[in-house]
Amino acid sequence: MDVAERRARLALRHRLTPDTRTDDPTETARSLLALHGTDPSSVYVGAWARMKDGRVSDVERALYEDRSLIRFMGMRRTVFVTSLDVAPVLQAACSRAVAARERRLLLSMLAESGVASDASGVTAWLAQTEDVALRALKERGEATAAELASDDPRLSTELVMARGKRYEGRQKVASRLLLILAAEGHVVRGRPRGSWTSHQYRWAPLTDWIPGGLAHWETQDAETELARRWLRTFGPATADDLRWWAGWTKTQTKRALTELCPVEVDLDGTPGLLLPDDLDETSRPEPWAALLPALDSTPMGWQNRGWFLGEHGPRLFDRNGNIGPSVWWNGRIVGGWAQDGVGEIVCRFLEDVGADARTAVETEAERLAPRLEGVRLTARARGRTWLEEELAG
Repeated sequence: MDVAERRARLALRHRLTPDTRTDDPTETARSLLALHGTDPSSVYVGAWARMKDGRVSDVERALYEDRSLIRFMGMRRTVFVTSLDVAPVLQAACSRAVAARERRLLLSMLAESGVASDASGVTAWLAQTEDVALRALKERGEATAAELASDDPRLSTELVMARGKRYEGRQKVASRLLLILAAEGHVVRGRPRGSWTSHQYRWAPLTDWIPGGLAHWETQDAETELARRWLRTFGPATADDLRWWAGWTKTQTKRALTELCPVEVDLDGTPGLLLPDDLDETSRPEPWAALLPALDSTPMGWQNRGWFLGEHGPRLFDRNGNIGPSVWWNGRIVGGWAQDGVGEIVCRFLEDVGADARTAVETEAERLAPRLEGVRLTARARGRTWLEEELAG
């Protein structure tokens, strides 16, 4: 399967061509399985790139009024936004394991803080504190972690993070506990305290936010279903791509793929996988351009990105492997973009793409600018890339 076929699939299945755009942010998230949400602005800008005429109000309505989208911590301990039909699968296949690891870490930190004299006492203390937190949140309806911490001394207990390291810090139990309860499907991040770019959320009981909560999936069934959906969205791809994206072990990845019995295809000498019913050639889309935000779900969908990234990685990724804002032309990354000192969108091409590409990219920049409504985007949960530093200057 050649690169042209992979790029055509990416364009159409990720809704990056004018003909595949939608007016529904929920359908946009579903098309990608989930919108990357560690940086809140990425959710909006990523959705707009795939919408015909989206605005801040459209995404906010889906998140906080219709509640057809949900924000949660999932793959690789990363925050995502996804549709309510996909969320239960992601929660069971990925968030459940994240919650278990975070719970073990919290118990260890609580033991260090001296809340009880032995392991059983620490476990009992945490169980009681969980009940306190859930009751307090139920009574309030919605609350920030700081507000919740003020309701009971146990919730304001301080934890030492990275003890002994130069970046040692402190965090209250309420904040840490809410992360675990969210990953377990008990609470949900609601509206932020500030604007759509804020990452300080109010929290609410999940069953108050979504009556009935999330549908239950057994872990292994969910892993198989997630692998199936991922291959439909990102295939053809390698088993290592899936393992990295999901944050799974090799055992989990092998188990899920064994259930699916995918077909092996040749990706320029590397063995790739496809679903057995997904072998037909894709029609080639018309030329298209896109400006995708930092941490967008498309470039962050694979570990092996050479077929659409080329040699541009060092200029577009930070030191931790997070991509900055990227410029796309016909299924590959050809540059990056940022806002300059006065907030104007500035694009930089990293190769000669021709006049048609430059015109198409300029059109996309003009389409994005009014949606930002004068907001300056900043790097959150990542470092600024080499290209961002250059363009911002």
